[in-house]
Amino acid sequence: MTDLFGIKIIWSLGFILFAILIRIIIINSLKKIQTKFGFQKSRILVTNKIITILIYSTIIVLIAFLWGVDQKQLLVYISSFLTVLGIAFFAQWSILSNITAGLILFINYPVKIGDTITVLEKDNNVTGQIKDIGAFFITLKTPEKELITMPNSVILQKNIKYFPQPD
Repeated sequence: MTDLFGIKIIWSLGFILFAILIRIIIINSLKKIQTKFGFQKSRILVTNKIITILIYSTIIVLIAFLWGVDQKQLLVYISSFLTVLGIAFFAQWSILSNITAGLILFINYPVKIGDTITVLEKDNNVTGQIKDIGAFFITLKTPEKELITMPNSVILQKNIKYFPQPD
């Protein structure tokens, strides 16, 4: 019985060390990609965070299976999480929709930090340089040096006129 416990501890530590090694390799690779292709440091940092979360989540699941967590219970937990994530994709004005919109803005949107955009609205257009794309809000700095925050979901729903920064 104690031999099995010791083996599980060794395997768990091995999984953790493997995750740390993979994370270091990926971080170094992303740094090389950043210098080679000229990606912004902020995008590389967020990509590092996302990859780190995925690696450690996978390791937690593997260790849970190693220690005998019931697969059905784990699948119920994962499916519940994916359901909440799916609701976030379709929710209109919730906090989850702003987080999802923030990911979409960051990963798959033509604008990036430093670009100047105009959010086209019926009554008044808002023009400013993108200073930050956060989890909930995008921060714009207007020509008058004012900082304006707008919910990410609003940015995705409005027409945007953008002026990319020169390379």
